Amino acid sequence: MFDTEKATAAAWFRDLRNEIVSVFEQLEDSHDTGPFSDAQPGRFEVKETKRHSDDGADAGGGLMSVMRGGRVFEKVGVNVSTVFGQLGERAQQAMATRKGIPGMTEDPRFWASGISLVAHMQNPHAPAVHMNTRMFWTPHAWWFGGGSDLNPCIEYDEDTAHFHATQKAHLDPHGPGHYPRLKEWADEYFFIPHRKRARGVGGIFLDDYCTGDWSSDFALTQDIGRAFLPAFLPLVEKRRQQSFDAADKDTQLIHRGLYAEYNLVYDRGTKFGLETGHDPDAVLMSLPPLAKWV
Repeated sequence: MFDTEKATAAAWFRDLRNEIVSVFEQLEDSHDTGPFSDAQPGRFEVKETKRHSDDGADAGGGLMSVMRGGRVFEKVGVNVSTVFGQLGERAQQAMATRKGIPGMTEDPRFWASGISLVAHMQNPHAPAVHMNTRMFWTPHAWWFGGGSDLNPCIEYDEDTAHFHATQKAHLDPHGPGHYPRLKEWADEYFFIPHRKRARGVGGIFLDDYCTGDWSSDFALTQDIGRAFLPAFLPLVEKRRQQSFDAADKDTQLIHRGLYAEYNLVYDRGTKFGLETGHDPDAVLMSLPPLAKWV
């Protein structure tokens, strides 16, 4: 059941991963003036990840691709995975309670595939960014999720405007109501309650998305993924050669502390990955290489 749709989604997430990895390495090669241009261009280190069930059986895996210490990217990870098996008791209860899915305790099988990206930049003027898209299936329901959000430590109104306008342009063909709803959802989701502030300048986000029309929902998910590079790359091109001082770098490190707090305390993907036995290095790839707290 749904084997064709699963294979189609997993292949697309892998293709998107390949495109982004290639573009980011090209960006490293092209950065030949400005801060960090005398460093070696960064390259992704690729590691195959494996997930095993409690009894040791194969339960899927994926690729963890991480670049560290490049000219443009201080640390960027682009992970893709396809995992399957049986949900544990806590996950079953979460599905039944938060998602309202009946029957999970009787048949707790699941399948999930997706891409997850987090980039932390060398230059404090260049914004950090997050993006993911995913498909989740159980015998009782299926849905899509994902989005992207911008996390600058030094904010520029024109950069924020470009990021949001590009996402809106990709979502509008699916209906004019999508962008404002997904923007509001991102504002709510990427909020740090104990700091009483957002972790960045927002973006788009959706979860548990299922209209009953798989092709239509997948097309929307694809355009969320397609929006990422045109929304983000022009901002990096604009800021990567900008000069900065020690105070700017300090601001960046403190802002990264907010990012780490959110991902460790609130992020659903982090919790799900760790609770279902996925490779912890891949799950925690999103954490910045350096951070600071006042």
